[in-house]
Amino acid sequence: MSLPAPVLCRPAISVPEHVITLEQTLDLARRRHAGHPMLDLALRLITNTGVATRHLVQPLEATLHHPGFTERNAVYAREAKALVPQTVRRALAHARLGPEDIDLIVYVSCTGFMMPSLTAWLINTMGFRAQTRQLPIAQLGCAAGGAAVNRAHDFCTAYPGANVLIVACEFCSLSYQPTDLAVGNLLSNGLFGDAVAAAVVRGSGGRGVRLRHNGSHLVAGTEDWISYDVRDTGFHFVLDKRVPGTMARLAPAMVQMAAPYGWDLSNLAFYIVHAGGPRILDDLATHLRVPAAMFRHSRATLTERGNIASAVVFDALDRFFADGGGEQEAAPGLIAGFGPGITAEIALGTWTDGRDGAYGTTTRRPAVAATRAPAS
Repeated sequence: MSLPAPVLCRPAISVPEHVITLEQTLDLARRRHAGHPMLDLALRLITNTGVATRHLVQPLEATLHHPGFTERNAVYAREAKALVPQTVRRALAHARLGPEDIDLIVYVSCTGFMMPSLTAWLINTMGFRAQTRQLPIAQLGCAAGGAAVNRAHDFCTAYPGANVLIVACEFCSLSYQPTDLAVGNLLSNGLFGDAVAAAVVRGSGGRGVRLRHNGSHLVAGTEDWISYDVRDTGFHFVLDKRVPGTMARLAPAMVQMAAPYGWDLSNLAFYIVHAGGPRILDDLATHLRVPAAMFRHSRATLTERGNIASAVVFDALDRFFADGGGEQEAAPGLIAGFGPGITAEIALGTWTDGRDGAYGTTTRRPAVAATRAPAS
């Protein structure tokens, strides 16, 4: 008898209290870069993102001030410790599990650096077992949300019945560089926002997306299209103008990944994808031959939060849950994250309402056994 596939439960999302609107963003760009020869282009690009509001981890005045990478990274660590625990607690509550039930924590972030990872601090302060495994992912950028889901799926497949906590912590505003005047950087100043997300993948039971298959695809020759220049002043975001057109190459790869499993990506019940910008969503709808409305949850995230990097897929997934989730049991859907590389991380899953009898009870069980090397 085969075991049920693991279930990605409802995420929890937290955003900082400070908000900047599109109008404020455009006004700032006009005042701070009045003599820029490509200001009109930058303003047009920012307007076309469709981002109406974004949340910032610091007040606007502090965000615009650059005290140096050391102080900014200290802000990252401080604010992560302030926002992540409450988000984790809500995600655990959605999954009806406690910290002691988690076997692996996957922590994804590309906007700050800590060593040891925040996972160590979480284990020490929130009641997770000392045996909880840690998997920090720092260099996949926006694709890391999808990668976290897929690595959680892999772990639960390798260790049936295990539970995985995913945490995405992105404070993109800490990468604001006031002296970097490249058009791609000016665009990023009006596109990216801050957020924290957490979600649990249950090895058994649970209401949400039952993870069936996953895959990854790297578009050759695009390594420098999305990247960081790491300088004394911190992370400088580099964005190539060809990035918005990548769906023409990624969509066919996604179709090919799904084909061996008999999945038709043009006929799914839900689509939870990374909203890097409106053209990404428009082109994906065109190439997959699906109505643009199928990406409404991702588009709402882009409009209300901006591009929140690895947290996008979880924010869009939370909106899907808030909208009632899947309309029927076993309805098929797609989760996909896109980011540097150019990389796509793709998951295929089916909706489950959690009526299999296991959901609603928390089983306290011993930790997943450590892997032993074969006897010589």
